[in-house]
Amino acid sequence: MSFSEVRSYQYGDEVKNIDWNVTARSGDPHIKVFEEERELTMMLLVDISSSVQFGTRQPWKNEWMAELSAVLGFSALQNNDQVGLILFTDKVEMYIPPQKGRQHLLRIIRELLYFQPVSRKTDINPPLEYLTNVIKKKCIAFVMSDFIASPYEKTLKLAAKRHDIIGMHVYDPVEAILPEAGMLKLRDPESGTFTLVDTSDENIRTLFSNRYNTRLLQFKEQFKRAKCDTMSLATDQTYLQELHRFFKRRASA
Repeated sequence: MSFSEVRSYQYGDEVKNIDWNVTARSGDPHIKVFEEERELTMMLLVDISSSVQFGTRQPWKNEWMAELSAVLGFSALQNNDQVGLILFTDKVEMYIPPQKGRQHLLRIIRELLYFQPVSRKTDINPPLEYLTNVIKKKCIAFVMSDFIASPYEKTLKLAAKRHDIIGMHVYDPVEAILPEAGMLKLRDPESGTFTLVDTSDENIRTLFSNRYNTRLLQFKEQFKRAKCDTMSLATDQTYLQELHRFFKRRASA
């Protein structure tokens, strides 16, 4: 809501909106009139750490998030809303302030596709802190990541007091269910360490799935306690239907 004007008090007006300074000067009660602002600000907080540079099929997680960001951005463009971008690893790597316009959005998409991060690790706290400190007006913020990260609940709760935050968990199907493919040499993309894994061992595959499910549950619980909505999307999914269902559910809530 933004301030519009001051006018004389009328029966039925909210007493809490009385402008006491104008009332004292004029001797007659006056109230402040507010109008609802229709324009929104959308912020895209996108993980570009090494763990999202991964895929067992096209598209990879980082490519999928870039495409999803473009869809959300063009939706905002059609509504004449502003769009901004925060690219992060374990720190904020790039910030593009929210603006309107097709050329601005194309710049955001270009950075999503070609920006080269300095760090390889993931931390959700720095981009949330940056959002809280830099964007003063309430916005809708989409946090896109695989959320393979340390806890961030405290920072998320602070950011959620000002902004409408949606967590978008993105994963490759193999991260949820490890296929039986014999001996595999796996590399942690953020630490660079290698591990030899026998995928024919059912216990190994179960342990792998349990670790994924634990991370997913931690992601959902942290956002739930911060009273923020979440989505979990695989790179082999058609996200348009999921987005439609998600926003339809939010609208009816």
